[in-house]
Amino acid sequence: MDRLKQHFKDNKIFELISKLSEEINISAYVVGGYVRDILLQRKSKDIDIVVVGDGVGFAKEFAKKIKRTSKLSVFKNFGTANIQFDNYEIEFVGARKESYRNNSRKPIVNKGTLNDDLNRRDFTINTLAVNLNKNSFGELIDKFNGVNDLKNKIIKTPLEPNVTFSDDPLRMLRAIRFASQLNFEITPETFESIKNNSERISIISEERISEELNKILLSTKPSKGFYLLDKANLLNIFFPELIELKGTETVENKSHKDNFSHTLQVLDNVAESSDNLWLRWTALLHDIGKPRTKKFVKGIGWTFYSHDIVGSKMVTGIFRRFRLPMNEKMRFVKKLVWLHLRPAFLTNDDVTDSAIRRLIVDAGNDIDNLLILCKADVTSKNQAKVKMFQKRFEILAEKIAEVEEKDKLRNWKNPITGDIIMKTLNIKPSKEIGIIKERIKEAILEGNIRNDYDEAFALLQEIGKERMEEK
Repeated sequence: MDRLKQHFKDNKIFELISKLSEEINISAYVVGGYVRDILLQRKSKDIDIVVVGDGVGFAKEFAKKIKRTSKLSVFKNFGTANIQFDNYEIEFVGARKESYRNNSRKPIVNKGTLNDDLNRRDFTINTLAVNLNKNSFGELIDKFNGVNDLKNKIIKTPLEPNVTFSDDPLRMLRAIRFASQLNFEITPETFESIKNNSERISIISEERISEELNKILLSTKPSKGFYLLDKANLLNIFFPELIELKGTETVENKSHKDNFSHTLQVLDNVAESSDNLWLRWTALLHDIGKPRTKKFVKGIGWTFYSHDIVGSKMVTGIFRRFRLPMNEKMRFVKKLVWLHLRPAFLTNDDVTDSAIRRLIVDAGNDIDNLLILCKADVTSKNQAKVKMFQKRFEILAEKIAEVEEKDKLRNWKNPITGDIIMKTLNIKPSKEIGIIKERIKEAILEGNIRNDYDEAFALLQEIGKERMEEK
């Protein structure tokens, strides 16, 4: 604990808060995640300060002291104030006690003591506090043995878990998120309580659910979180599309794989290669269309024809439901779900430059992420088979680089615009313009002409002559 005390002595933020605490005679403490992360030797930029008194008033005095009053944000409804200082996000709040109504996770808040404030927290590892008052500066307050739980890598509630989760059902997702992020285990009693209270998750907004899902997705091994969500009977409530991936079926001695476990393996594989949240969402959703396209065909077996197209269309509804960004991030996920099968068809030795050009044009700047996804999509207990297919994707990546270097097609745009066509051929806006543009595009992708304005314009002139001859 000497290292912990030294950390707080070395950081001028805590020295400033301590001096202010003494000047205005209000006790102040660092509480929760920042203390936890210091003990775990994890970097943290979010500092929660609990004062026994007026948290907003304390924050205003602190802002004056550091001459940052313009950067102070006050949230009266929550009784909190936030300020950025030295790359830290500092939140001030007065110690409080809470009570809950059955149909809402929004508590009735009253002023309280530090003990009251620690009692209301979700897990023992988040009840840790460090004293910032002069006579006890840097001392750890560990009312619920949170340090031991950190050492033992366990997650449990400070009070009776049924009360904790019934009061605020979001804590069930937070328990699983922490288990996934920290690679901790949820105690049996705590996990059983999550299962018993799972239906309460229905009062939580989609935005809060997706915030926790995003943090699970950004874990080192995100599959852990999703398996726990499933086991806790939570996933079926807010993410039924994933549950539909579960299970296998056998007809005429032919079975298909369990697409739920496959999906989570792909997600873990992607996580090993990329920390891109939206690529991880793509991994989670890449096979989401399979249950709706599953069909047994005699003589062939199980098929999932067009699951890439169906899955891509489903992305919009899922993003909308979870209040995820309906912008280029969603379009990125839709595009890669749509394209995720394409590269596999191009791993044969006889693949043509034309096919590779088409993939480059369709994928654009997302081609590298697409290849990460495709390599991750190779899952098998036969490691020799996995290595063989991944080697093929590496060879494909080399071919793509060669074609790209030669033809410069990434983020391709037709060198001949509609305006140029209308002006050159003296025609008005019509479907014919789209047909001409498509013909020029096909000529470039087939390699009949270079991806070059002069050659494309020469073809346009030929098309113009053809039109005149037809007349």
